[in-house]
Amino acid sequence: MALLVCAGIVAGAGGSWWYAQSRDGKAPGVVEGDGKNGPLGMVRVPGGEFLMGSDSKMAQANEKPAHKVRVHAFWMDKHHVTNAEFRKFVEATGYVTTAERAPDWETLKVQLPPGTPRPPDSAMVAGGMVFVGTPRPVPLQDYSRWWRYVPGADWRHPGGPGTSIEGKDDHPVVQVSYEDAQAYAKWAGKRLPTEAEWEFAARGGLEQATYAWGDQFAPAGKQMANVWQGQQNQPFPVVSPVVSPVVSPVVSPKAGGALGTSPVGTFPPNGYGLSDMTGNAWQWVADWYRADQFRREAGKAQPIENPAGPLASWDPSEPGVPVNAPKRVTRGGSFLCNEDYCLSYRPSARRGTDPFNSMSHLGFRLAMDDSRWAEMRRNAPHMPLAMGGQPKPASR
Repeated sequence: MALLVCAGIVAGAGGSWWYAQSRDGKAPGVVEGDGKNGPLGMVRVPGGEFLMGSDSKMAQANEKPAHKVRVHAFWMDKHHVTNAEFRKFVEATGYVTTAERAPDWETLKVQLPPGTPRPPDSAMVAGGMVFVGTPRPVPLQDYSRWWRYVPGADWRHPGGPGTSIEGKDDHPVVQVSYEDAQAYAKWAGKRLPTEAEWEFAARGGLEQATYAWGDQFAPAGKQMANVWQGQQNQPFPVVSPVVSPVVSPVVSPKAGGALGTSPVGTFPPNGYGLSDMTGNAWQWVADWYRADQFRREAGKAQPIENPAGPLASWDPSEPGVPVNAPKRVTRGGSFLCNEDYCLSYRPSARRGTDPFNSMSHLGFRLAMDDSRWAEMRRNAPHMPLAMGGQPKPASR
């Protein structure tokens, strides 16, 4: 299965947390929906023209070059969809996630070299990708050293059997695929953001800043996101003690292992009032992934208006995976990102992921257009609307 692979170099110093917070802790100008004047749990992203991508020394080839893009105004979830919110969806619909189903050979084989024989049925078991770490430092070229496909891993058991989300209702739901995110979005009357919308929102009004909060990783020593450095004493991907993934693939933070996700809203929001746009858990967005998409877009004479991404995938970066294997864009980085291997907690960083893949550090958040909000209000004018509250299904 395709994995999120992230790379980067150490961040430079300089800059500061860019906006002064108001007395209520919100950035000035943040517009929050209340269920009547905007969708509940969402904030207003004003839209406008910006430089998408990056030409900085930290940028990877797939982030270059920076180019002008214009997006419309829209609403976006304040935070990742949480375990509690996803549970409400599952209880209302009976939905079964891809990690809870046996893998489908037709969707799996397109991610493998041509001619790969079909595994026996005994090997086609439900599960998901889990970070298991290593007991000591290792070369960082082979991510299979610290990732395992674990049978029984799913959104209720992100690390596999023996793990749970008990007490973590306010954490991002993880072990959800692109297909799962789309199913939730349809039920909620929302949609996944485009890649351009996501990056515009993540920047929070800062043009080409290194991070969602400015140019310094920890301004005045303040941790601004749930990422590896600042949270871990060991170099990536070392966790200690390492326990067999068959028994318990997630190591307790109390034992010195990976901290995992944190409650949404633990760290300060960005300039649009959005929490955890980088760090905590990666986020699905709507677009197909092309490694060279920004180079293709940069040749346009005028700013691209509301780009929706390419028509198909192209990614030559993963040995053994066909370059045209289906992949969707994932953004934002996670609690595993670090300055030695993965510096993807930057607004311009991007990766492509198998849309049927689920992972222990991959979740999502949703967007909504003004027209959709107006439609929902017409259909239920006296009802404050949150996820799943609309009387009719989404029209898109």
